[in-house]
Amino acid sequence: MVKKPSGKNKKRYQNRDYIRKNDKIRAREIRVIGPDGGMLGVMPPEEALKIAKSHHLDLVEVASKAMPPVCRILEFGKYKYELSKQKRNKEKTSKRVKEAKFRPRIEEHDYITKLRRSEKFLHQGNKLKITLMFRGREMEHKDLGMNLVKQAIKDLVGVGKADDTPKLNGRFIIVSLSPLPQHQRVLKYNSLDEIDGEDEEDDSSEDFEEEESEETSDTEK
Repeated sequence: MVKKPSGKNKKRYQNRDYIRKNDKIRAREIRVIGPDGGMLGVMPPEEALKIAKSHHLDLVEVASKAMPPVCRILEFGKYKYELSKQKRNKEKTSKRVKEAKFRPRIEEHDYITKLRRSEKFLHQGNKLKITLMFRGREMEHKDLGMNLVKQAIKDLVGVGKADDTPKLNGRFIIVSLSPLPQHQRVLKYNSLDEIDGEDEEDDSSEDFEEEESEETSDTEK
């Protein structure tokens, strides 16, 4: 059971993105960057605040963990807007990893359906992990599973490429695919109209699962 923060710690937990400014800056000395980007040196925050007020600007702590903390003289509202903009851009370029699950003895129409969904996801610039699971005596025919995974990689060559060769791990064969650069992606099992008209969240099948990823895609360049 996760222990919930309480009292002072709870307040601190809820304000992790809090930015100290002006008279809320606690350090005895700070390194100050002026409104023009030039270094003004190390001084008490009270002195720096006087300089900020003389320019009708704010004194904002921008590097709290530095020794001493670094503060800038700037317009706080504009600074917060730029931080918010950077965060949105980062979230926009952050890509997900989708897991496509296969079985060794899969019907052809099911195989094509999985390829269509896998192709769509790679075409949207996301990574894909193909997982094939063996059950019971299926382990006696590992070559069938390996050939199936290799065939899937070939069938998706228009939108992605394998990061490595497929690996057998216990009862699973696993391989990850990365999307090709956007200008190189060619659809085989979908039309562009279908891709553009569908939401990325539509793949709710139990054979497709999403994993969290902090990666940032370079393939949109």
